[in-house]
Amino acid sequence: MLLHPMDYLTFHVDGEGAGDVPLSAALYRPSEGASPFSLLVLAHGAGAGQFSSSMKAYAAGLAARGVVTVTFNFPYTEAKRRTPDRAPVLERAFRRAIVASARHPPARGRRLFIGGKSMGGRMATHLAAGPAAWPDAPALAGVVVFGYPLRPPGRHQSGDRVSHLHRRTVPMLIVQGTRDPFGSPEDIRVATQGGAASAPLLNVLAVEGGDHSLGVPKSAPRTGASVLDEMLDGVVAWMRVQEAAGG
Repeated sequence: MLLHPMDYLTFHVDGEGAGDVPLSAALYRPSEGASPFSLLVLAHGAGAGQFSSSMKAYAAGLAARGVVTVTFNFPYTEAKRRTPDRAPVLERAFRRAIVASARHPPARGRRLFIGGKSMGGRMATHLAAGPAAWPDAPALAGVVVFGYPLRPPGRHQSGDRVSHLHRRTVPMLIVQGTRDPFGSPEDIRVATQGGAASAPLLNVLAVEGGDHSLGVPKSAPRTGASVLDEMLDGVVAWMRVQEAAGG
């Protein structure tokens, strides 16, 4: 394990069976003075790995607010391929990352949240909609998605990307930009309303002017840094509510 001062710890997620390749991962520890309270395992989107600028900004910003945050690469990213793996492969890799993350001392025993950016967030919702399948890790407390890919840009719909959300057993927060071509916050609300009454609450945090990467135009009245701060403050406030509700 290599230590990057004031930044993150890197480690590898070992394989669990034939065909599994080791995955690179990074653990962002809460800043000195921050009170650590949860573990968030965060998956990257389809077009960039765990060390993309947005993933590092999310992870570092969350850690500064007390969240022990782990990022990792999916197998296709490790192999330097552009085309994402199929969903079952992505989900298996995500489960492996969850188990490996929970074993590290800074994360051990903390309430577990999972999430991700775009595709990574969608894979987190798949895991939340299925039975818990990670031994030696805490029970899932919630899901955080940065930019849910409701549908490809320019299409009214593309297959079913919402019905599984009604099978969740934990609360979920979707952070969605109002200019996101994959679906606006209102599109998310409309697409997910009328689901199973037993499903836990689904919250949508709208980022005014945000695109799919949650960035705002240079002409926006607020800077990208202030938007990021406000967004991460909202995410952490939501996570603290879920942790308090879980006892």
